[in-house]
Amino acid sequence: MMADPAMPILVVDDYQTMVRIISNLLKQIGFTNVDEASNGADAFEKIRTGSYGLIISDWNMQPVTGFELLQKVKADPSLAETPFIMVTAESKTDNVIAARKAGVSSYIVKPFNAQTLKAKIDAVFAARAA
Repeated sequence: MMADPAMPILVVDDYQTMVRIISNLLKQIGFTNVDEASNGADAFEKIRTGSYGLIISDWNMQPVTGFELLQKVKADPSLAETPFIMVTAESKTDNVIAARKAGVSSYIVKPFNAQTLKAKIDAVFAARAA
């Protein structure tokens, strides 16, 4: 199962330039319905009131980190199945393990390009179909 190019995607990062970069990469690979949030708290409100097919979130944000956002999403039965890709500049093994245990769908280390993003999204949706 490939990802639906019209599915709503939420991009969460407190660095507006990074939100713009990820949104542009998503558009380059064919996704047209991209929403954004500037921190984990705003994102969780949007997630609870909206319906997203994928969440792409930075790890390091304040006041709610991407990891805390991941935990909140996975703890909510109505949201737990939503695919969640964590983006970070750090590739610390402990962070990757913690994110996996919390239920992250995939993990991308910055910087990355459109091909890497597409490959991660494709892998997430292929795993869901299996």
